[in-house]
Amino acid sequence: MYHRAYGPSPSSLAPVVVVHGGPGAPGSVGALAQLIADPLFVLEPRQRASGDTRLTVARHIADLADFVGQRCARPPLLVGHSWGAMLVLAFAAAHPRLAAAIALVACGTFDLEARAVFQRAVRDRVPRGVDLDALPEQEWRAIIDDIYALDPLPADPLDRSEIDRRASEESWSDMTRLQAEGIYPAAFAAITCPVLMLHGADDPHPGPLIRASLAAFVPQLDYRELRSCGHDPWRERSARTEFAALLRAWLLDRAT
Repeated sequence: MYHRAYGPSPSSLAPVVVVHGGPGAPGSVGALAQLIADPLFVLEPRQRASGDTRLTVARHIADLADFVGQRCARPPLLVGHSWGAMLVLAFAAAHPRLAAAIALVACGTFDLEARAVFQRAVRDRVPRGVDLDALPEQEWRAIIDDIYALDPLPADPLDRSEIDRRASEESWSDMTRLQAEGIYPAAFAAITCPVLMLHGADDPHPGPLIRASLAAFVPQLDYRELRSCGHDPWRERSARTEFAALLRAWLLDRAT
């Protein structure tokens, strides 16, 4: 997997692996990875793109396991954003010994109730008369960014990414299939490490409902809600400082 690295060379501290969202949005968490680096060593891998083989959650889990095995001398701290938060939970359920701790940033939905609330929130924020599905990529991306954000800072070059829509559709379709079959979130009961959930109060993804869907299977989940914050806390003007302080302190406590 292609990846970017931040912070000092690997040391006695556990490494951090930051997993991007989308699905299919590689390169979208560079600024987040840089924000939490030093003294932590942070790796930002890019998930598999669409190609000859249809993408599945199992394929992404296997890729991440290979990456951790090749790049991490000890079990890493996992930070996942959005879809990436869902993926690191699935990864840790399949490989509990390869996850030292998990931080979920703006985690996605795991049940129909939470997904319906999310979809309604998105519809309510779309400008009147706009058909998102009919828009070209650049216009679609601009509107989605507005829907997900509250008061964003200027874009950071480290967060630039191209959306792989086919990768997104294939990966998300498999995730919803696994949820419909009752695999997730029930499988997360296998996770033994500490789990932190950081969620913006103004994120269209309903944090309290997502937390409730996970709590029965991840009783060690620590939920923190950020005021005046949308889907990307490190980009939010009001929440960035609090978010960075909470996440960095939590990771450092568990990196030794």
